Amino acid sequence: MEVTEGSVTIEVPEQSGDKRTEAVFFNPDQQLNRDLTIATLRAYRDREPRAESYFDATAASGIRGVRAAADGWAVSMADVDPEAVDLSRKNLTRNDLEGTVHYQNANAVLHDAETVFDVTDLDPFGSPIPFADAAFANTRDLVAVTATDTAPLCGAHFASGKRRYSAVPRNTEYHPEMGLRVLLSALARTAARYDVAATPILSHVSDHYVRTYLDLSHGATDANASIDALGHVYHCPECLHREADPGLTADPPGECPVCGSDQVVTAGPVWLEQTHDPGFVAAVREELDASMATADRADRLLERLAGELDVPMHFDQHRLYKRWSEPAIAMDEFIDALADAGFEASRTHYSGTTFKTTARVDEIRSAMA
Repeated sequence: MEVTEGSVTIEVPEQSGDKRTEAVFFNPDQQLNRDLTIATLRAYRDREPRAESYFDATAASGIRGVRAAADGWAVSMADVDPEAVDLSRKNLTRNDLEGTVHYQNANAVLHDAETVFDVTDLDPFGSPIPFADAAFANTRDLVAVTATDTAPLCGAHFASGKRRYSAVPRNTEYHPEMGLRVLLSALARTAARYDVAATPILSHVSDHYVRTYLDLSHGATDANASIDALGHVYHCPECLHREADPGLTADPPGECPVCGSDQVVTAGPVWLEQTHDPGFVAAVREELDASMATADRADRLLERLAGELDVPMHFDQHRLYKRWSEPAIAMDEFIDALADAGFEASRTHYSGTTFKTTARVDEIRSAMA
């Protein structure tokens, strides 16, 4: 079947939902991801004018690479499926675009390339970790990453999360943010091994996947600083208090400072600093256009991101009110009450019932009394 996205039309096999089949995989539900990728690449080119080359590490139908080529990038793609390689080449040709498609594992392409790529995009089926070392060792400016294995990342599949991301995830009410910060931690630690600092300039959790764009800075000093952005979160399942503590060595409290419970659990190491650059988010917003089918949704997402308070981790308002055995009030009224009590607070992009605040859980309760 034919699919049109942005200014390109490609051929893809008939699909069966969002599950992997024998056919070359194409997920129509990922168009928000791809539309935001193009807008981000445009904004990044303004930020870093020398960036010209783009490598799609797992091409599949080639849709992401074809769209990047149509937007003026020097595109390379790779896939280990010969049918995907053939389809990607055909889709470049049918849009009168140039690009190189490698029938090769992305890691080999990254290590064998005569020059490093300016931008590498990791969007595999599942975890991006198998490609992370090669990407950070052989990319100059920007690494974009999608992870669809959200259950391991957020702690729902605890053992696989520890094994895959070398971190302890916890399945809490803020599980989307847990997944994002566990992923960012793993990527930052991977990059630092190559004396590279990987700083997130745009990140979001949407439709059961995590997406982040990491601006790269090369040098041991910057890499050390990125490691300093890591730490642990201590979570009390009894009263829902949570606190962040910087450093790679965990030092959990013996009991919850709010309710005195001895059931406090530790998550980490996780990324504790900003997950996006508000100025860059605003620039990406400006690059959305009417050819993008998800432009309105993407604009709402970016608007929410730009105003999101920079603190880990978010609260879920409904979870709090369930704990308090009270009906929830309107979210705007709730945020205003926190502000009136002297605390910073904002909605988040994770869901309509989540918020961030500088208040502790007991202070939130007092503000609502």
